[in-house]
Amino acid sequence: MTAEPIWRTNPEQTPRPQIYAFTEFANKRTGQGMASYDDLWRWSVNDLDGFWGAVWDFFDIISDEPYTEVLADRSMPGAEWFPGTHVNYAEHALRAALDERLVDEPAIITVTEGGDSIEVTWRELRRQVGSVAAWMRERGVEQGDRVVGYLPNTHHALVAFLASASIGAIWSACAQDYAAEGAAAKLGQLEPTALFAADGYFWNGQTFDRRDQVADLAALIPSLRAVVRIDNLGAEPLDEQDPIAELVAWDDIASGDTPPEFVRVDFDTPLWVLYSSGTTGIPKGIVHSHGGVVIDHLRLLGLQLDLRPGDRFFWYTNTNWMMWNLVASALLAGATTVCFDGSPLYPGPRRLWEIAADTHANVLGVSPGIFLSGMKAGLKPGEELDLSALRTIGATGAPVPAQCFPWVRDAVGERVQLASTSGGTDVVSGFAGSAPNLEVWSGELSAPILGVALQSWDNDGEPLIDEVGEMVITEPMPSMPVKFWNDPDAQRYRDTYFSMFRGVWRHGDWITITDHGSVIISGRSDATLNRHGVRLGSADIYDVVDGIAEVAESLVIGAEQPNGGYWMPLFVVLAEGVELDDQLRKRIKDELRTKASPRHVPDDIIDVPAIPHTRTGKKLEVPVKRLIQGHPLERVANPDAVDAFEALTYFTRFAVEEGSADQKGSAD
Repeated sequence: MTAEPIWRTNPEQTPRPQIYAFTEFANKRTGQGMASYDDLWRWSVNDLDGFWGAVWDFFDIISDEPYTEVLADRSMPGAEWFPGTHVNYAEHALRAALDERLVDEPAIITVTEGGDSIEVTWRELRRQVGSVAAWMRERGVEQGDRVVGYLPNTHHALVAFLASASIGAIWSACAQDYAAEGAAAKLGQLEPTALFAADGYFWNGQTFDRRDQVADLAALIPSLRAVVRIDNLGAEPLDEQDPIAELVAWDDIASGDTPPEFVRVDFDTPLWVLYSSGTTGIPKGIVHSHGGVVIDHLRLLGLQLDLRPGDRFFWYTNTNWMMWNLVASALLAGATTVCFDGSPLYPGPRRLWEIAADTHANVLGVSPGIFLSGMKAGLKPGEELDLSALRTIGATGAPVPAQCFPWVRDAVGERVQLASTSGGTDVVSGFAGSAPNLEVWSGELSAPILGVALQSWDNDGEPLIDEVGEMVITEPMPSMPVKFWNDPDAQRYRDTYFSMFRGVWRHGDWITITDHGSVIISGRSDATLNRHGVRLGSADIYDVVDGIAEVAESLVIGAEQPNGGYWMPLFVVLAEGVELDDQLRKRIKDELRTKASPRHVPDDIIDVPAIPHTRTGKKLEVPVKRLIQGHPLERVANPDAVDAFEALTYFTRFAVEEGSADQKGSAD
C-alpha cells in the first residue's frame, strides 16, 4: 500500500462533477450536512430507501406512476424494489433523442479494425429502433419473448437490443468467436423467437466469415421464428451459394420510419440474460431487470464516472462481456457510445489510444493488459495523440498492477484519473471503484461504490480491516439478479452467492479494505494461494511479474498434495526472442522477494506457450490447478468457454510428462 495518493481531486475541474450536485440534492432532502464521499457512502448503505429514492429523483426516472415505496422486502435473495412502478430501459436510453441540442449529434460511433467509422445520430437511432421493433411485432414477438444476437460489437447490436427492450422482450447476445455449438449452449437454453446474426467479424488483421456458423446456429435453435442477416463484412457469396442469402436483411427492416413505442413493465421484469463463463458446464443464465439496471447504471455512470449528456464513452469490450452492457447504458446518460469491432492490440498497442483520440472520448475503458502493453512498448499517448478530452480511464477485468498508475500519470496525463473498478457479470455493475471526488492510490480501488454495502469478512463472518478476507455485500442492490434462467426454485442462485454466509452475498473475490477506506483485490478466493499457512492473492504476483519486460504474461497456482505438501509453480509466457535462463529466473524471484515478500517466490518457474483465459479474458487458474493435480481435461473445462483451448491441453500434457503436483513441491 502506498503512503500517499498518486492522484487527487481537482477543485477547479469544469464542468463540476455531478456527484457534488447529487450531494447537495441529498443534503437538502435529508437535512444532513454530508461533505465527503465517505459521508455519502455511509448514508447510501445505512439508508437504502433514502439513497435509492434520491437517485431515482435526481436522474428523473420515467415511470407510469411515482414510487410510493423504495424497498418493500430487503431480504437477500428476494429483495423487492420500487413495487408498483413501471419502467422501460429503451425509453430511457432514447430520451436524449428528444433533446434538441443532441438530436443530430452522434449517439453511436462504430469503429472497424480497418479504421472506418460509422456514426448514428440520436435521431437516426430512434428511427432505427422503432423500425426494427415494428418488424419484430409484425413477426409476433411479444413482451417476455427472447431475442438473441450472434454479433460483434457494432451499432447493429445496440439497435437490435433496444428494439427488443422497447417491446418488453428479453435480450441476450454472444460474440462470434464462439462456434455455433458454443453459441447455442448459451442462447438456445432461452428458446428465443428471433435471432440477429452478422456475416462475420474482424480480428487481428483478419476477416472471419461466420455465415456457415450462422446457418448452423439457426438450425440448432428450433424455437426461432425469424432470423435477420447483418452484412458486417460485405462478403462475397460462399462458393456457389451463400448459406444465409435467404435470410431477412438488416437494411430491409431498419429502413422504415415507425416511431418507437415503449412497453413500460414492472420494475423487476427481465431485461437481458448474461452468462457465467461456463468453463466447467453449461453457462448459467443470469437475469437482470429493467428497473434494476436503469437505476444502477445511472448511479454508476452518472456519479462514479461522471458521464453526462454530450460526453463520449469508449470502453473496449465485446458482446460476451458485461462491459458491453455498460457500453449500451452510456445512452441512458445521454452520452455518445463508441463501439469497436477488432483487436485492441492490432496493428499495435497504440490502437485504443488512437480511437480515444479520434472520437474525443471523455471516458476510456480498458483492461490492465493495455497499460502493460503500452509500458513495455514505451508509449506516451498523452504526448503522441490529442487526448485533451479525456478525463477518466476506467479499468476492470483484473486487478490493475501498481506500476500502471504512475505510467498513466506520466504517459497519459497527470489530470487523467485512473478509475480501477471491480464488479461482475453477476450484478452487471461494480462493487468498488472511484469517483471524481476520491483520491487514487497505486494498486488500489478508491472506495466501495455508492449504495454497495461492501465488507471484507473472515471465515466466521467478522469484518476485517487491513487483512485479506472474503468480499461480501451485506445489503441488497437493485441490479442483483432477479433469477437464474431455468432455476425455478432458486436453489442454484442461493448456492452460488448465499451458501457461505446466510442472507449475505459472498462474491468470491479475495479483498483487503485498507485503513483509509480503499479496496485491494487479491484475486478469486477459490484460487487463493496458501503458502506455509499464509493465504496470498495471485494478483500480488501478477503485479510484479507481468511488469517485467521479458514476460508477456504469467499464471500462478498453488496445488495441494495428498501427503500434505504444496507446490506453487509460476508459468510464464515470454516476450518474443526471450529465453528462460537461470539469470531471468533469478531476476523474477528477486523481484518477487523484494516487491512482494519471500512467501510470493514460486517453487518453480516454467515457460509455456500460452496462458488460457475465459472468453472475457480472465486467467483460468483453477482449471490449470486441477489439470496439474491430475484431473481429466473433459471434467475441468468446456472448450467453448476458453479463448485458446490448446493452452489447456498443453497443461494436460505437462501434468503427464512432467509428473503431477503429487510428486512436486515440499511439505509445509
